Amino acid sequence: MAIGIYFAPSAMTADKYEQCLQALRKAGAGHPPGRTYHASFGEKDNLMVFDVWTSQAAFDKFGKTLMPILQQLGLDAKPSVMPMHKVIVPADQALRMYIRTVSGAKIAMMASAPTIDHTKWLPTVP
Repeated sequence: MAIGIYFAPSAMTADKYEQCLQALRKAGAGHPPGRTYHASFGEKDNLMVFDVWTSQAAFDKFGKTLMPILQQLGLDAKPSVMPMHKVIVPADQALRMYIRTVSGAKIAMMASAPTIDHTKWLPTVP
């Protein structure tokens, strides 16, 4: 099941966020498998993060790299984990995601599907 992860560490500045990204890239975790969406938002002196993951297991594996980095940067962040109900993406992105996740399928069927339901990884048509 897809999950949403929300981090709101106290006083995560834009500089600390960039340091975290750099450390993750250095550790080979800049684009971890299972993360389908990442956004940082907020004021430059108080950023928060929201991710969408394909599963708790995928996030847990990434967390083994992420959490020590956050601790090294002095960021106290305990993630809030929530099940995803639905994620709607643009049609071209849905097609790319479908191609990546379904091996050997007849891709032509997806050409007209404008959205994909991340919670089931199946195409949906509104």
